[in-house]
Amino acid sequence: MTGVAGEQLEFAGLPRPLFPATPSKLAAFDCPRRYRFTYLVRPAPPKGQPWAHNTVGAAVHVALARWWQHSAAQRTPELGATLVRRHWQHDGFASAAQSAAWREQAAGWVERYLQDEQIRRPGNEEPRGVERTVATRTETLSISGRADRIDERDGELVVVDYKTGRSVLTDDDARGSIALALYALASERTLRQRCRTVELHHLPTGTVASYEHTEASLARQLNRAEQTAIDIIGAIDTVAGGADPDEVFAPAPGPSCSWCDFRKLCPEGQAASTRREGWDGLGVLAGDVQDVEQD
Repeated sequence: MTGVAGEQLEFAGLPRPLFPATPSKLAAFDCPRRYRFTYLVRPAPPKGQPWAHNTVGAAVHVALARWWQHSAAQRTPELGATLVRRHWQHDGFASAAQSAAWREQAAGWVERYLQDEQIRRPGNEEPRGVERTVATRTETLSISGRADRIDERDGELVVVDYKTGRSVLTDDDARGSIALALYALASERTLRQRCRTVELHHLPTGTVASYEHTEASLARQLNRAEQTAIDIIGAIDTVAGGADPDEVFAPAPGPSCSWCDFRKLCPEGQAASTRREGWDGLGVLAGDVQDVEQD
């Protein structure tokens, strides 16, 4: 597993192509080994077990996307819950009973969220985009990503990102998110309308974390993304020059390695973390005796 697939083709006398960046791709370089296994090694190494919390998140995202495909008259909160049940999978759960309990939990989240949305968005105004791919570019990056939802409010665009994790989110989370900043920049470029506000909608608690970017704050986040891309390009070039990929793309071990899809392939990650079961990332249901350790 030492091969590295080149991400860019260069020809003598021509400028280097822009680095193709998505928010998840840039975030993966927090651990260079994880980035290498995800994007460079071919054939890609097998991932570990499925995670139940990813199953929950996927069902919620699909339900909220499909909800907007129905007519305004059909878009009731109850329909959202029905769509969660319709698109539910059972991957990662300890048992069928646990899966069924979480299906109903997630259906309840979506139903309550859509009830709140009817208050926040009277009239069921159509968003500018749902699961919309947006893109922009800089001198270094070709940026693309798929936004959960893009609203138009008071003549400006607002990026909405759905979250289903255990942690309650704050305005600081919205402010510090490179992904949301890149979505805002790309939405403005793609839809040709000003976009400065980004929001994290946390389904488990029904809370909304929001931040209104300035030109300066967007520029800072874009600079962080470009610096990450430069580091990735430098590592790829170093390996192309003959360096050992395992040394150049060294791991960044820590407690979060518990959740890495490639933990079983990484001795350093195993030593730094606790092995988790597929359902350990779930929160605690009322009446459930599961004790979930927080990292």
